[in-house]
Amino acid sequence: MNSFKADRTLPKLEVVFTPQEIGHAVARLAKDIRQDYHDKTPLLIGTLKGAFVFMADLIRSLDILLEVDFVTLSSYGPGTTQSLGEVTMMHSLHTPIEGKHVLVIEDIVDEGQTLSFLIEYLHTQNPISVKVCAMFDKPSRRRFPVTIDYLGLTVPDAFVVGYGLDYDEKYRNLPGLHCLSE
Repeated sequence: MNSFKADRTLPKLEVVFTPQEIGHAVARLAKDIRQDYHDKTPLLIGTLKGAFVFMADLIRSLDILLEVDFVTLSSYGPGTTQSLGEVTMMHSLHTPIEGKHVLVIEDIVDEGQTLSFLIEYLHTQNPISVKVCAMFDKPSRRRFPVTIDYLGLTVPDAFVVGYGLDYDEKYRNLPGLHCLSE
């Protein structure tokens, strides 16, 4: 049964990456992370809400000891496709990170502002190391220099949804990645 009202028009969704392409990228990332952290117990920090799907898939592919925590950061307002230019930490870590190897799990790196903010914050907590694993990268929009140590896929300069990424809290459940256009 269609849950949308008859007068409501769905935007066009164009496939950027299929679930299979995403699955191959996750497997490749897991292999690289396993190799680099086989003798460590990293703390994986997921950025909510967007990274939860990717992080769930990734950690199920990692057969190493690890810890998990989450932060919630925001630079977008409700119903907008543009950053508001200021990052807010809405939910901080519960796990102390001093003396730990930290691996940030990011859904997408766009302008780099949110990730830059998070990395700077994490370094104030005295971890042994901080690395970044991003499922998607949109380098054409980068304004803040950030290093992505483990990268899944590069996306075009378009607003994308699916695989955890949303527009106004919708479309996170799409198994592939799609360009959103109205």
